[in-house]
Amino acid sequence: MAHEQPKETPKQRWDRNFGDLLQELRVAQTGVQILFAFLLTLPFSNGFPKTSEFQRDVYVVSLLSAAAATAMIIAPVAFHQALFRQGRKPELVRFGHRMATGGLFFLFIAIVSSVLLITDFVLSRTIALTLSGITALFFIAFWAALPWSRRDWGEPDETESEMTRRREHPEDFEKPTDE
Repeated sequence: MAHEQPKETPKQRWDRNFGDLLQELRVAQTGVQILFAFLLTLPFSNGFPKTSEFQRDVYVVSLLSAAAATAMIIAPVAFHQALFRQGRKPELVRFGHRMATGGLFFLFIAIVSSVLLITDFVLSRTIALTLSGITALFFIAFWAALPWSRRDWGEPDETESEMTRRREHPEDFEKPTDE
């Protein structure tokens, strides 16, 4: 019987997870930085003095949410620099995952409130609230509901202890061959 060897060591798995996380953060980081830059320039545009108090309040929510998203999405890079070469990749991956999740939450708030701000400026309040609500539902569907409903696709990654056990006792994981 053939022994199935582990495909990757725990260290390789943490390195892969960190690389995957960084790739995801690069995508989110670009989006949040563009939105943040737009929001930073908005008060200096000619139309900004025409905004209502409600619109200025929504603007502040958008701006602060974009700032929070930016901080949280970039945080894993700073954390990595602080822990560089200390062998703490598992801690870094877990921290990075939490920061990415929080950053996406604040990015969601920034996007929806930005949609509210712009639509309220150019359309009626009722239509603006409706379109912002639809925008929120759209993001919730694709960023939360769909992934949550499909979380059991495929096999989950093995835990570190399962991988160690597989490496130390491969005979427990023998699969019969069809010879």
